Amino acid sequence: MRAVLHSERARLTALYGTLLVLAGGGLVALVNVLLRKGLGSRVSGAVTTVMPGVPIDGRDPVPGEKVFVPARKLPPGVAPSEAQLAQWAATKNVSRAAEQAALHELTVVSLVALALFAVLSVWLAWWMAGRVLRPVGVITEKARRLSGANLHERIALQGPPGELKRLADTFDGMLDRMEGLVTAQRRFAANAAHELRTPVAVQRAAAEIGLAGDPDPQKVARIRERLIAVADSSEHLIESLLLLAVSEEGLESVEPVDLAALAETELAAAFPSGGSGEASDAAPSVVRDLAPLTVSGDGTLLGHLVRNLLANAVRHNRAGGRVFVATTADGVLKVSNTGPQIAAADVPRLLEPFRRRAERRHTAGEGAGLGLSIVASIARAHGAELLAEANPEPDGGLTVRVRFPAAPGPGRAGVRRDR
Repeated sequence: MRAVLHSERARLTALYGTLLVLAGGGLVALVNVLLRKGLGSRVSGAVTTVMPGVPIDGRDPVPGEKVFVPARKLPPGVAPSEAQLAQWAATKNVSRAAEQAALHELTVVSLVALALFAVLSVWLAWWMAGRVLRPVGVITEKARRLSGANLHERIALQGPPGELKRLADTFDGMLDRMEGLVTAQRRFAANAAHELRTPVAVQRAAAEIGLAGDPDPQKVARIRERLIAVADSSEHLIESLLLLAVSEEGLESVEPVDLAALAETELAAAFPSGGSGEASDAAPSVVRDLAPLTVSGDGTLLGHLVRNLLANAVRHNRAGGRVFVATTADGVLKVSNTGPQIAAADVPRLLEPFRRRAERRHTAGEGAGLGLSIVASIARAHGAELLAEANPEPDGGLTVRVRFPAAPGPGRAGVRRDR
């Protein structure tokens, strides 16, 4: 009972019912007030026209006939007779009695009607409040039953546009985002476990099979090199996962960073020969257009952003291809490469963790599929917009643009959040 009394439906019922009862009571009171003002004169006029009257000209009525004389004023200077005074008194008494009886009957009928109206109003208010709050109950029940196993369910409220319809649609949109995040988290955990399990399995197989018995020194050396390569790959994967986690937490410090100079430094490290292609016929050439560009952010994370973009552009290039790097004064970092043709529908998928253009073959220098996802995470941490698009034929490859904000907005969530 207490739960019902403290429910929103009970409050709305009390509010609607009270308003309806007050409106009905006000209407009854207004009708009574208006009738009281004119009821006396109306009853008196009606009674006067139906009661036998006395002629004011002094003529006697016809014997045996009742004379009905409408109420009139006496001429000036004419005094009423005893019969006229008696007739007036009788008329007044009858009129007052009729008026009081009509008012009493009207009051009783009005109160009875008001009581029935109050009961009907409370019932209608309860029914209407239930109708109005039904979508809220559906949303509440859906939220109570939600778990990781039924995140695919939606409210899908059917009804005319309104506040509750927008609330249900907003809740469905929130469920879509939650389902996407949970799915991405599960996929990330499964992929990370798979990626970490593979090198462990390789190391175990190399140790158990390659070093079984009494292997010769050359075999031991090969197994040693293999184990070191697998360890390096595992270390790189773990560092990439840590970097992805750090970038997702936000920025620890913010300072002006010369992005053009940073890109030049990373280019020098990635292309010791200057990117002319002379060191190897298969090495891609570099085209640079580095306009002065200073952004606010974390220099270390921005260095990883540029480094991952360059590594991705080189790894997925073709023999004798090209890498184009540019910075613009309006806050855009652009990295483009030539390479295999990529379908436009596959580009968003490449920005997700452990996503590759082709299936992994576990070959040297293949990468873990975290490069572009790290770039996207660092860009989000800096409030930058990342846009990736496939290059048309015949060049192929991918173009990635990172547009940094012109100035750090006040209160922007760019500082690392405490957990």
